[in-house]
Amino acid sequence: MPEKKEDEFAFIKEKIKDKPVSKRQVLSKVAVLLVSAVAFGLIACLVFTLVQPYMQEWLYPEEKPVVTIPKDELEPETEREPEKDSETENAAPVYITETQELETTDYQKLQNKIYAIGEEQNKSIVTVTGVKSDMDWFNTPYESSGQASGVVIANNGQELLILTEKKVITDAQAIRVTFVDGAIVNAVLKQYDGNTGVAVLSVALSDIPDVTLGAIKTAVLGNSYAVQPGTVVIALGSPLGANFSILTGDITATGNSVSTLDATYHVLNTDIVGNSSGSGVLINLNGEIVGLIMQGYSSGSDTNTLTAVSISELKEVIEKLSNNQSIPYLGAKLSTVTDEISASYDLPKGVYVKSVEMDSPAMNAGLQSGDVIVELNGAEITNVSDYTEKLLSLSPNTNVSIAVKRQGTDGYTKITCTAVVGVLE
Repeated sequence: MPEKKEDEFAFIKEKIKDKPVSKRQVLSKVAVLLVSAVAFGLIACLVFTLVQPYMQEWLYPEEKPVVTIPKDELEPETEREPEKDSETENAAPVYITETQELETTDYQKLQNKIYAIGEEQNKSIVTVTGVKSDMDWFNTPYESSGQASGVVIANNGQELLILTEKKVITDAQAIRVTFVDGAIVNAVLKQYDGNTGVAVLSVALSDIPDVTLGAIKTAVLGNSYAVQPGTVVIALGSPLGANFSILTGDITATGNSVSTLDATYHVLNTDIVGNSSGSGVLINLNGEIVGLIMQGYSSGSDTNTLTAVSISELKEVIEKLSNNQSIPYLGAKLSTVTDEISASYDLPKGVYVKSVEMDSPAMNAGLQSGDVIVELNGAEITNVSDYTEKLLSLSPNTNVSIAVKRQGTDGYTKITCTAVVGVLE
């Protein structure tokens, strides 16, 4: 009986077999896993590459090289009393004259020595080319270029810094620098001053061939306050359009000045022939730069001779540009109220505002033509040099308090304006 019952339920006995493994599914999963791993690795690598420089700079900040340019002081003229000898004070003067006849060959030797100074300093001169893309009448693209001279002013261990004029590289798609040995290297604009038009370019040292690095030199910025009429100077660059020219001549005047926004610069007039597009530098017989040739600062009667801006008055601007700092700007044309002017026109002593630039920080602060600036942030201002020096010590986008004396019905009244320091583009 038990055997019969077992036979009756035999149909419910089953043997469960494992499902066969699909090799295709396994390979598919492995492939997805590998692709995901590779994608994750690539994303992680990309993120690390992008973030690493910032993390490196944050965790281990690197000290950036700073360019420092010593400033020159304008020393007042003093008369030196001759030393007196009690024994010879009343003695009759004795004059010894020696005549020596000079030959034309002696003059040529002197010229050769002067030109040798220019040839040596030409190692610091470069030609700056700004390349622009244009379209002709038939919509065919072509490249145009403008050129000006530049001068190597610093080597901070990472790059060469080159001083030039901004106008030659305005709207340029590429900037190229040609050194004295003919090597051509790409450069980038580091910083510029929208007021004077002075610009500093940067050329990476790694881009310059070793042979070229050995052929060039860094220029020395001299003291233009020591330059007097009659001083012999050498013009380098392209004063007449030809690159790496050497011209010699004399300083004819140093007392002329030009008023720009927020500053006044003295100009050095020469008897050296130039043209309206001339550029370069003036050096003294020690090979030091005393002036930056900028024909835009010449008067209408001096367009045929070279005019240079005093390098001593540009040094602080050049230093800031070399360290990639913007030049502070308020936007007023100024003139110093001297003792004589104050007495003649009954004006307060200070800095007279001749005009205010439209939409400038000075205009937005309420400064007007005819105001006399007497203080900046509480510091007394007696001349334009004081004003410029104080302004250059400020940072863009900061507030500055300007105290002025403004004429009213009851005479001059002192009022205070607040301006936000800007940057002239």
